[in-house]
Amino acid sequence: MSELNEQSWSVMSEHGHERGQLSYADAAALVRALTADKVHGLCIVTDTAAARLAAHTPLPNGDKPKATKKGGARRKSAKS
Repeated sequence: MSELNEQSWSVMSEHGHERGQLSYADAAALVRALTADKVHGLCIVTDTAAARLAAHTPLPNGDKPKATKKGGARRKSAKS
């Protein structure tokens, strides 16, 4: 079976992860549909890559996702 036929492809846009678990042909069709809707920054990546990109995608309010360390939340530094 070709990797292109596997349900392991995602579509990313300027808005983030649009949809996953697609065949490559279905992902390409989604890119065409989103292009017609004037969505920009489109690319097709594996679901694994999409999960990694989602971890680095800024939140809608402009903040980055908060990283937590094992055993507790992130400490805030004191401003002088």
